[in-house]
Amino acid sequence: MRRRIYTILLLWLIIPMMGWSQVGGKYIYNFLNFNTSSRQAALGGTLLAVYDDDPSLILYNPSLIGQRHHTALEVSAVDYFSNAAYGSAMYSHTFNKVGCFAFGMQFVNYGKFTMTDESGYDQGYFHAGDYAATVAWGRQLDSNFTIGADLKLIYSAYESYQSFGIAVDVAASYVNQKKRLALSLLARNIGSPIVNYVPGQFEKIPFDLQLAFSQRFKFIPVRYHISLHHLYRWDMRYVGEKDPLLEYDVMTESPIYPSKAAQFFDNMFRHLTIGIEIIPVKYLSLYVSYNHNRRQEMYIPQKRTLAGISYGFMIDIHSIRIGFSRSHYAAGATPNFFNFSVNINELAKISSEKKARKLKKEAIPAS
Repeated sequence: MRRRIYTILLLWLIIPMMGWSQVGGKYIYNFLNFNTSSRQAALGGTLLAVYDDDPSLILYNPSLIGQRHHTALEVSAVDYFSNAAYGSAMYSHTFNKVGCFAFGMQFVNYGKFTMTDESGYDQGYFHAGDYAATVAWGRQLDSNFTIGADLKLIYSAYESYQSFGIAVDVAASYVNQKKRLALSLLARNIGSPIVNYVPGQFEKIPFDLQLAFSQRFKFIPVRYHISLHHLYRWDMRYVGEKDPLLEYDVMTESPIYPSKAAQFFDNMFRHLTIGIEIIPVKYLSLYVSYNHNRRQEMYIPQKRTLAGISYGFMIDIHSIRIGFSRSHYAAGATPNFFNFSVNINELAKISSEKKARKLKKEAIPAS
């Protein structure tokens, strides 16, 4: 038991060192961080630690994959900005003596674009899209600890520019059923492009290190979620004169910087996402969350918006789950997330049990 704990802790000490190379600059394959789960989007869009039967979470957090997801099928669709849309499909299967697996496919369609020459003459149309095929594996070490990892093969095509890459996620979770809590740690998108858009021009992919905690209260049907992202870096703000919201003194025209205390707390809360899950009845869950980093990045001084707020719901009846959520980025930029999942084995069992009860009832002679 102690060896397992020490091994996991050592792994998470090494991974942040790998992440330092990802600080700064621009990334490619940013679609890897798009939320395909309506539940995850409604709860802030970052890592979730929830040990239940919802299959929509397991591709983002492979340490949640277990036998309870055997034969689970899940599809999602997102009405993204403008004409862009994306979605995913996932199937989970447990193989005896091998482990619990999930197989997924994610795509992004950015729409059709007009192609012109340097003089503005129409040259036809072109398309742009991103794709990722994922194989994920999870294993339960004991009653409290689970681990998981996945491998992503990435393909991206923008007009005549194409790129191929590879990435892995590594995760570990701690679950305490008695205290109704779960804790997950995730190193996401460890990898690099293999074929670059432009030969000889290497670009980075969006590495992240995230930590999530959730706990359900004992006497009320509420679960709270706390998630920390970008743990490998502290400064999440625009600094210096690059800050587009920086104010200037009218008389001297010199920049007015926030106090160090204000900068400290702003940075701290940018790493934090808070969500609440309300379960008024067994088959219904309601979600609401706040993402401070998203709100600050989408902040408009002249207009108040709901940027950073997300909400949604999920209906769960007989192993069939239907989820919907909305995430506010800016005025007029509110994607809609849809999820549908079903556990084929569980649905077949329910159908068989109903049929057996019906036959038993018909076999009893009327008095």
